[in-house]
Order: sequence, then structure tokens, then C-alpha cells
Amino acid sequence: MNESMKRGEVSIVEQPMLEVQGLTKIHGPGCPHCIKLTGPEMGGNRCPQCGSIVACADVDLTVYPGEIVGIIGESGSGKSTLMKCLHFDESATAGNVYLSKMGDGQVNLFDLSLQKKRWICNHLIGIVYQNPIMGLRLDFSSGGNIAEKLIAADWHNVGDIRQRAGYLLKRTEIPLTRMDDLPRNFSGGMQQRVQIAKALANDPPLLLLDEITTGLDVSVQAQILDLIRQLKRTLGITMVVVSHDFGVIRMLTERTLVMKDGRVVEQGLTDQILEDPQHPYTQLLVNSML
Repeated sequence: MNESMKRGEVSIVEQPMLEVQGLTKIHGPGCPHCIKLTGPEMGGNRCPQCGSIVACADVDLTVYPGEIVGIIGESGSGKSTLMKCLHFDESATAGNVYLSKMGDGQVNLFDLSLQKKRWICNHLIGIVYQNPIMGLRLDFSSGGNIAEKLIAADWHNVGDIRQRAGYLLKRTEIPLTRMDDLPRNFSGGMQQRVQIAKALANDPPLLLLDEITTGLDVSVQAQILDLIRQLKRTLGITMVVVSHDFGVIRMLTERTLVMKDGRVVEQGLTDQILEDPQHPYTQLLVNSML
């Protein structure tokens, strides 16, 4: 199958919202041996020849409109690096990524200028980080954080911006009386909800969620997950969800990729992976959940 067919140009095949091909990220100088001497079968992701860390290697990912795809793995598996590359927080070493809303899905986003990448982040992709400090300005009000995103997405009318901020805060269950309060004075769960509101500010077609329940109390985790499910039902947003917790993946996703040492070791329907995991590492993850 040629590249154009793989990216969904044939009318009988639904075009993916997001398609990632061969994404590789190497921290360090890299060498010709990095890929073949690392990975689950080699016992780690540090190259014994040059010492580089192969955070991701040849990762493929396809996400269709309205779908929620999960990526699960332990710390160091490469899942968060993958998300950072998709949001251009880190530069990929190799690979291609296509978004259907950019150039009809025919433009490799990694080849674009920094200005174009910023435009994509401001208009087409929302992200919610594990640590709210990465996604929020704690010295801006909650409404101000949303306003910052809207201004970057070419909103100019102050009244419209404030109205939109109020709507999003209400939608994410932040009292409007807290609109002008600083997120640094919020609980961890409230900070995450403000992050979600900010990420949704300009109605992005793609939302990236990176370990958004880690470190939160169990009751707060449940509130955040319920909010994500509600947004999925009402807005139909396409999402990629990263987690080390199969409970989160089971609750939110339809399909799942399992990563270890920078590689995808198993993928398929979430229910199938939970009920009949094939890879020993996936079996270990599933058993740890029981």
C-alpha cells in the first residue's frame, strides 16, 4: 500500500485525524547501533555503544475522528516523550506525523517551520500535562489562562473572551466565582480542570492527555475521568490518553498501544488487550491491575 493510500486518500477508507509513522526520539549523539541494540528484547533503551537513550523507536499510531486511543506503559517506556513530540515540546529524531486538519492530512508536521508549529498548537491541538505547572501560568487568573490561549488563537474581543472563559470553567466544574483567582491557590484537581478548560479553549480537533490523574486523590481522579467521558459524549473530541494505569485506559479508551523501552509491544482493542493480553509485559500490567 502506497503512502497516499495509507493516509486515507481512498474514499472508501475513513481519513485518520492523526497518523504517526516511524516516530523516533533519541536523547544523545546517537549512532548506527542505537535502534538494534535497544528495546525490550535487549533489556533496556540505553545504547551500549554510544550511551544514548532511545526514548521512542519506530512508533506508528493512527487515531480516527472521535476516537480515544490509549497509550500505556511504565515510567521510561516512551509514552510521554511521544506526546511531547506530537505537541512539538521536543523535536523528533525521525518520523512523520500528519493531521487531517492541516494540508488535508498530506503535510508532515515535523517538516514545518516553528511558526507553523506554534499555529498548529494554538489552533488544532490541545494538551493537558501531568504537572499543571507545565500547562498553566500559576500567576495568571484561571480566566486569564484561558484568555491567553484564545488570544493566541486570534480571539480579540475582550467580552467574547471572558464569556468563552466563563463557559469553559463552568463546563469543567470550576465555580465562576473563581474565574479571577490564581490557580496556585487551587487544589490539584481544580488545577487539572483549569488545564482542561484551557486546552479546550479554541475547540481543537485533537486533545492530548498525559497522565492527568497521577498524584491526585482517588475521589479527585474519578471526577477528572468522569469529566473526560462527559466531554467525549457531548463534544466528540478526538483524544490520545497516556497513562501507566490500566484502570484509566479501560475507562476512557477504545484502542490501546502498550509501550516498553521506547517500543510498541502490543496494540489492539482495549477490551481484547485486557481480556487476552499477548505480550508478557502486557500480561504483567494487566495482572497488576487485578
